[in-house]
Amino acid sequence: MEYTVQKLGQLAGVSTRTLRYYDEIDILKPARINSSGYRIYGQAEVDRLQQILFYKELDLPLYQIKKIITSQSFSTAEALREHREKLLNKREQLDRLILNVEQTIAANEGRITMKDKEKFEGFKKQMVEENEQKFGKEIRDKYGDQVIDQSNKKVLNMTQSEHDNATKLAEKIHTVLAEAFKLGDPAGDLAQKAAELHKEWLMLYWHEYSKEAHANLAQMYVDDERFTAYYDKEQPGTAVFLRDAIRIYTDFK
Repeated sequence: MEYTVQKLGQLAGVSTRTLRYYDEIDILKPARINSSGYRIYGQAEVDRLQQILFYKELDLPLYQIKKIITSQSFSTAEALREHREKLLNKREQLDRLILNVEQTIAANEGRITMKDKEKFEGFKKQMVEENEQKFGKEIRDKYGDQVIDQSNKKVLNMTQSEHDNATKLAEKIHTVLAEAFKLGDPAGDLAQKAAELHKEWLMLYWHEYSKEAHANLAQMYVDDERFTAYYDKEQPGTAVFLRDAIRIYTDFK
C-alpha cells in the first residue's frame, strides 16, 4: 500500500511538516514523487518511520537515529529486539517510580514509615539504568565491568547530601569551564580549576582515581558526539577545550 504525506502522517500520528523535514535531512525519503509532485511512501518507508518513532520514544536525537538506521549493518529484526528490551527496562523504571510515589503517599498518610534514603532510591536506580542504556557498552569496553559496577554501586549508596553535592559540583564545573573557555587558555588557572573540579566530581562516582582514566574520559568527550553535543551546546569547542585542560592537568599526552 502507498501513502501520501498527509495519509502517512495521519497513520503514524505525526505532522506533515515533520515528514517533510525527515525528507530534507535524508532520514526518511519518499519512495517516489508522482506526476502531480506529491511525495509517495511505500511499505519500506512505513517500516522505517516506525523505527524512527521507536528510537524517538527512547529519547535518541535525530542525528543519532539517522546514523543507526542508515548504517549498512542495520538489521530491522535486531533493532526490534533491542527496542523491546529497552522498552521493558523503561517500564521497570516507571514501575519503580510509581511504587516510590505510592510509598511516599502512604508515608504522608501515616500508614508506613519511610526512611529518607528510600525516598530517592528509585531516582538513583533510574539514573544508573539510563546511563547504562546510553553509554554502558562504550564505558564497559573502555574501563571494564568491575570499574563500572563499582561506580554504579557508589551511586546507589549515595546519601541525599552526597547527591546534592554532585549536582552542585556539576553546575560549578559548567560555570568555571564556560569562563575559562572565553579566555582560551587550557593551561590557565581557571581552566585548571575546572579540571580540578572535574576530578573532584569524578571521585563522587569512581572507586579510585587514575590520571590516565581521567585523560581517557576527557578524550571520549571529544570522540563521542553525544558528549560533545552536551559540552558544546552553548559554546562550540568546549569539549575539546576541556579535554586539553584535563590533559595538561593530568600531564597525560
